Amino acid sequence: MDDRDLLRYSRHLLLDEIGIEGQQKLLNAAVLVVGCGGLGAAALPFLAAAGVGRLIIADDDTIDDTNLQRQTAFCEADIGQSKAEVLQGRLNALNSRTQISALNERLSEAHLLELAQSVDLVLDCCDNFATRQAVNRACVAARTPLVSGAAVRFEGQIAVYRPDLPDTPCYACLFDGESANDGACAVFGVFSPLVGIIGTTQAAEALKLLMGIGANASGELLLYDALANEWQRLAFDKNPACRVCGHR
Repeated sequence: MDDRDLLRYSRHLLLDEIGIEGQQKLLNAAVLVVGCGGLGAAALPFLAAAGVGRLIIADDDTIDDTNLQRQTAFCEADIGQSKAEVLQGRLNALNSRTQISALNERLSEAHLLELAQSVDLVLDCCDNFATRQAVNRACVAARTPLVSGAAVRFEGQIAVYRPDLPDTPCYACLFDGESANDGACAVFGVFSPLVGIIGTTQAAEALKLLMGIGANASGELLLYDALANEWQRLAFDKNPACRVCGHR
């Protein structure tokens, strides 16, 4: 870190739990974020502002009018443009020292695995069950930590998965691919601030994990009810018969 970094990240350096060592870990870190919609647009500015050294952001979608109700990283002038590329520009303006790669594509299983193997952590900020399962498979195969979030209606959820550690559950242990189903906000709606609450909490869990500080919600599902403004914490175990991680 040079003098500019010491000044920029001074509020982190003042925290005993972080200090220079923790900040340097962020500067050296690489993170893949799958999804640049409500959750990704909320999480990514904090990852960049905090000093994560390299961010890979992936989303094949373009911005439309319905996104502006909750995806506050975008504005009316962005309508019709690539979410990943617009967000890349916003993040570059926020922190020019963070290396940001924008992938305006739907990632194949092979590409997901390649990317998961190249980073320290993955954030699942996507909006559909099939992609969440694919991201989980890639993280389990690569043994890369995963912070997964979802938000619909007035309800959100977050879980941290640690395939880099032995005997820990994965996403498929909790949500079986044959029976689980998710609801799209296009059908059921989503409360505007909810994606901010869940997305920024994902960023917090990711930053703590990268620095090795605090407690992470591994083996726990955090549920948030925006109407009641309440969090609920549910523990769950590894499924020995899990079709994704059961053989490990």
